[in-house]
Amino acid sequence: MDTATSDIATARAQAEVQAAREVSRQARTAVRQEVSTLITEVEKLLQCVRAAADPEVVRVRAEVENAVAATKRALVTRVDQVRRQVEASDRYVRAQPWQAIGVAAISGVVIGLLLGRQRMSGL
Repeated sequence: MDTATSDIATARAQAEVQAAREVSRQARTAVRQEVSTLITEVEKLLQCVRAAADPEVVRVRAEVENAVAATKRALVTRVDQVRRQVEASDRYVRAQPWQAIGVAAISGVVIGLLLGRQRMSGL
């Protein structure tokens, strides 16, 4: 394979990686916003029932407060994990672009075969 073809293939792979990063970033942002909105709404609800003296309400409020705190911690942990995985994927693709292109091509063929088989069995 000549240098020009190699450069084109590398540029395509890099463009696909960038596109995947952008889609991933948008998805993370949307999820983060939804979870933040949910947490805010739950915290508002907790403020509304804070003055309630019923023991059952107090117990449920404590459980919800614990669940909100756990959700916040889990969200931070998951964001860190995703960031590390994206960085590791990026390092791999930069270090071994041809292997990454090969994996992407094989994955595309397998998915195409599976979808084709599904369509043929659905007829």
